[in-house]
Amino acid sequence: MTRLLPRWIPVAPIGPLVVALMTILMVAPFGIAHGAEGDEAGFRHLADEFIDQYYFVFNPSIATSEGVHRFDDRLEDYSRAGIERDVRALQGYEQRLAAIDAAQLSQQSAGDRELLLSYVRSSLLTLQTIRPWEKNPDFYSSGIGNSAYVIMEREYAPANERLRALIARERQMPAVLQAARHNLTDPPRIFTQIALEQLPGIESLFAHDVPAAFAAADDPQLKAQFAQANARVVKSLQDYQSWLKHDLLPRSKGDFRIGAKAFSDKLRYDEMVDTPLDRLLEIGTDDLHRNQAEFARVGGQLAPGKTPQEVLAQLTRNHPAADQLLDAVQADFAAQLQFIRDHRIISVPAEPLPKVIETPPFMRAMTQASLDPPGAFETTAAQSYFNVTLPDPSWSADRVDDYLRGFNYPLDSNLSVHEAFPGHFFQFANLRHLDDRVRQLFYANTNVEGWAHYCEQMMLDEGFSMPVPGSSDAQAPQLLRMSQLVDALLRDARFIVGIKMHTGQMTFDQAVDFFVTEGYQPREIGLVEAKRGTADPTYLYYTLGKLEILKLRADVQAREGQAFRLQEFHDRFMQQGAPPIRIVRRAMLQDDSPTL
Repeated sequence: MTRLLPRWIPVAPIGPLVVALMTILMVAPFGIAHGAEGDEAGFRHLADEFIDQYYFVFNPSIATSEGVHRFDDRLEDYSRAGIERDVRALQGYEQRLAAIDAAQLSQQSAGDRELLLSYVRSSLLTLQTIRPWEKNPDFYSSGIGNSAYVIMEREYAPANERLRALIARERQMPAVLQAARHNLTDPPRIFTQIALEQLPGIESLFAHDVPAAFAAADDPQLKAQFAQANARVVKSLQDYQSWLKHDLLPRSKGDFRIGAKAFSDKLRYDEMVDTPLDRLLEIGTDDLHRNQAEFARVGGQLAPGKTPQEVLAQLTRNHPAADQLLDAVQADFAAQLQFIRDHRIISVPAEPLPKVIETPPFMRAMTQASLDPPGAFETTAAQSYFNVTLPDPSWSADRVDDYLRGFNYPLDSNLSVHEAFPGHFFQFANLRHLDDRVRQLFYANTNVEGWAHYCEQMMLDEGFSMPVPGSSDAQAPQLLRMSQLVDALLRDARFIVGIKMHTGQMTFDQAVDFFVTEGYQPREIGLVEAKRGTADPTYLYYTLGKLEILKLRADVQAREGQAFRLQEFHDRFMQQGAPPIRIVRRAMLQDDSPTL
């Protein structure tokens, strides 16, 4: 990256919908230089200043999730004036970072300067050009839901202490929803619809989940203050939902597309990828066709004479019931960890295993599964949460079955490889132990999601297999491979849909159809994925990052020859943090060779 992701790293991340560049109070004077910023010590001082005096101050909810709790009583400033202050602060840091001569820095610090400068430029692009604060109603409602959730989810302090901070935040939340009424001008209809889908879950979060999370609080005065503040938030959310439905929705006629220039700029800032979009489309289409051909080959071995769609229908029919889904995901952990140790895939971090839970309400409309690791600086509550979105109880039986086909048994295994072993869980556990605050906080989607997606294929390539309920042991490797390919096709479809939707080459309905016909996804999943693509335009980073990592591994292996060891390669990769692959290549190959 260079734009910050939420601390949950989803299979379908909500990215800008939850914490996209939210703002708060004016920072200390950002234009004042502190010593010679062009040397190593000066740059490190500036990096610390950016983190402590800008990043955490303007993003207190992120500070909470990262384990920095001195901002727990603050809330992001969503007002137009707050956004303008954010822009001015970022512009000041852009000038100071750009003025530093990278040639005078160590390789690590030069990479960190690139990370910070790209983050700043991506943030300015978002605030000034993409403008979710003006177009996306969910930016506000999911934003305050996230701000409460990061206080309630982990017991990093006694209940009374955390409740006191939550009350302070909740008292500022009605103003956020008022700011939305002033800021939202002509949102796309799909954005308003998504916000309306999310709102019942967010209201339920405050009405039921938040009070339950603080049942242990025993200060009568605090409990009375909380009841009052929380009731105001619930009422404000109800009013906001009514306003969206009756006022904003009828006049929501804006365009969700960001256009080719903003798309290219976002890729350059977030991922340090400057490949032309037409060439990227060729790369994504080629990978889609390769994976479709491999799916047909493996499917032909499993069920000769059947089409890929028929094989897939048979594969997805074998799934756990909704009330068994969380246990089914957790059941794969032991076999995956044992294989990683036995086959020396990567060093296993000494961290508590993730706990599988239902996805928080404000994330359910946009994500099937996600990992929520502890923050980089969290010292008390080190539990990771593996979120899984269960079907809505109000759905029909047919709709529930269609949704659960996306959680068939072999696909659940692929899911836990991606989210946990050795995907996101391993990577974020390693980030917590880096001695570099910039690398701990700022990372690239092509690295984070690319790594997790790479792991899905790599584990099977290295021989991983496990029993699949309802199938023979002989069929298990093929079933697991087909599920890995289904997920690869999903990511290929994201690659193509993201570019085409946002450059006007594909409509929303065509995107849904593409996920179904070319990505081999159930229509319910195709709908969720197309919705996500409207607000997360560059979600091509899964496949893009995987291809970059595969090329890096091949280049390192070609250079090292027989001395190459997979575990050593993976451990060295982890030691770089998770910056764009271009920075990792420089560190591991000592050159600027192409990433693709």
